[in-house]
Amino acid sequence: MKEKEVVKKQVDEIVAAIDGGKKAEDFADAAKKDPYVFVMEAAGKLLVHPTLVGESLKEKAGPVYNEVVKGTTDGIYVKYEWAGAKKCTYSRKTKSGLIVGCGYNE
Repeated sequence: MKEKEVVKKQVDEIVAAIDGGKKAEDFADAAKKDPYVFVMEAAGKLLVHPTLVGESLKEKAGPVYNEVVKGTTDGIYVKYEWAGAKKCTYSRKTKSGLIVGCGYNE
């Protein structure tokens, strides 16, 4: 399976579970995988992330935040550059407005 399909599947499954009543924090293990999944509040606070739980993506990495916050309830792929690498992230909103994302290097 291509990376693009892998990240979409992971995000779609987590969004469905959160929409079904699970808590974002129930997916902390998804942040330990490669590629990792993150869950954040719309304002930028990360609820699930490998190293930045409780911190603001908006403050830590504004250009990344500005792209992933574009996620929709149907999910979209966004592109940006981070630490010298071109990234592609699948970003999708839950019904409650959380943003779930997972990406890969292009």
